[in-house]
Amino acid sequence: MVCAGREDMNSKFLVYILKRFGMALLTIFLVIAITFFVMHAIPASPFSSEKAKSDETIAALEAKYGFDKPVPVQFINYLKNIAHGDFGLSTKWIGSTVIDLIMGGFGYSARLGLCAAAMAIVAGVVLGALAALQRGKLLDKIIQVVTTALVSMPNFVIATLLLIVFALNLKWAPTMATQPGGMVLPAVSLSLYPMAYVTRLERSAMLDVLGQDYIRTARAKGLKNKKVIFKHALKNSMGPVITYAGPMMAYILTGSMVVENIFSVPGLGRLFVNSMLRTDYMMIMGITIFLAVMIILMNFLADVLYKVMDPRINLS
Repeated sequence: MVCAGREDMNSKFLVYILKRFGMALLTIFLVIAITFFVMHAIPASPFSSEKAKSDETIAALEAKYGFDKPVPVQFINYLKNIAHGDFGLSTKWIGSTVIDLIMGGFGYSARLGLCAAAMAIVAGVVLGALAALQRGKLLDKIIQVVTTALVSMPNFVIATLLLIVFALNLKWAPTMATQPGGMVLPAVSLSLYPMAYVTRLERSAMLDVLGQDYIRTARAKGLKNKKVIFKHALKNSMGPVITYAGPMMAYILTGSMVVENIFSVPGLGRLFVNSMLRTDYMMIMGITIFLAVMIILMNFLADVLYKVMDPRINLS
């Protein structure tokens, strides 16, 4: 009976993963389609802004990049190329492929994003747990005031303030990310909003868990308060934080577009802004789709991890 029950749970979990993965693939396809057709709805040619180019030269360039074919044919060819990891050639960075330029900036963005996410989760969980354990006391009120202020401030405002105070005035940190220690301020800038949000999520979840019967039972059995908190309360309060991990990475990746320009980080955010300024359609589509795929996969992994952490959730 036990083995049969376990097999049933495993099969349900597999179906859950397959359904979530199928939804992720469908979302990725929709993102690709919307991005492609929106970019192709722009009436001007990506080469029309070029100076001193004749109509014959523009026509030759459009033929080289496949822009002379009907839009549905271009879309099918684009899907085939993406399936092989080919996002095409940049129309402005001559001789460079889109995927090579993306990979060149992704290392900086990934390192910045992972640092910001780690700082946000660790600090947010600690502060949220402390606020819950000190509910109604001075520490709890201070944490709530600070997190409310941080949630209400855009990351570019925080980034500018940190740059002015710590880099330009106090000179405690470099102004550019490429200098030694230069990734600290950008990471802090991107981490403060999600840290504040995680703090509030963890506080609410921890208060809910601390009021559960099994916590009272554990304390009635004489378990030490530290063991009750770390073994039972903290573990069971992590569900909302894990669920927020996907949207948090989306915020960090999209927010990095502004922060990377403020601190001169040579990552995807700065590359995307430069592509917009130079009207490089292939780069704009490539970066948009690449970031969307990363965000969708993060959400998928967060869903699976949430189920692993809490088997009680409904597999639907």
